[in-house]
Amino acid sequence: MAALSLAPGAGAAAVSPDAMPKGDLPGWRQVYADDFNGYTVPKGAFTDCNHNTDTPQAYCGGLKKYPTAYANYWAYPWGWDDTAKSGADGNTGAPFGGRYDPATTVSIGKATAKSTDGYLSVKQYRPKAGGDNRVAAVVPRKCMGHAYGKYSERFKVVNGSDPGFKSAHLFYQGGEEIDYPEGDWVRPDRSTGSFSGFVHPNQTYIDARGQWMTRWNTTSIEWTPGKISFFLNGKLVRTVNRSISKPQAWIWQNESSIEGPYAKPGASAEIRTTWATCYVRK
Repeated sequence: MAALSLAPGAGAAAVSPDAMPKGDLPGWRQVYADDFNGYTVPKGAFTDCNHNTDTPQAYCGGLKKYPTAYANYWAYPWGWDDTAKSGADGNTGAPFGGRYDPATTVSIGKATAKSTDGYLSVKQYRPKAGGDNRVAAVVPRKCMGHAYGKYSERFKVVNGSDPGFKSAHLFYQGGEEIDYPEGDWVRPDRSTGSFSGFVHPNQTYIDARGQWMTRWNTTSIEWTPGKISFFLNGKLVRTVNRSISKPQAWIWQNESSIEGPYAKPGASAEIRTTWATCYVRK
């Protein structure tokens, strides 16, 4: 992987759109970086995740056989309702919401059998018999419990995915919230969905300029006192002047579509993350 690349005039948060940055930056200490290379984790390993939930000490007991993943990740445990099913955030509860089920949806794999390039896979689905969607939220443990930081991820929704699923990768605590990227993965006509971002309270909208979920994209957030800057593929999208100060976790929340369409029985959709990193202030 190449070293950190900066877009002219964009500042240190503008990471290269195709390479994971490695090492500290002026004023920032890298506390987590993973390109998912050199190890795999099969489906079925993200189990027993109901330990110290929503804290930096959270863990999934099923990952103890996989030391790198155990050290780096926690996931929402089986049975928690997703936003659509719970009615959280003011929605009235979607007809077919979901339950978090990391054991059947999350794995870490390789591009090919001989490849060293890895990725985190979240493959959400609705059972053929109907009922609740099975969805997943993965949390990098070293990116929990921080106020402020720099956060970047490179991801793509796999072509051929079905409608009915979305992402809302976020920070949320005590009424303060930063969402980016957020959007449905696939539209009702099966064309690719787009993503945007939000800052709460006051619902400030971040326009990601029509970027599609089924293309490789790198999103970055630089969160400092009184200011949050949003980057897309190395370029500044918008800076919001807002005081968000509570320590929070970076949550890769994937879930059921809230506005529809709702997944049909047997539907599935997959998002892959090829690298992610976060920094805290020195």
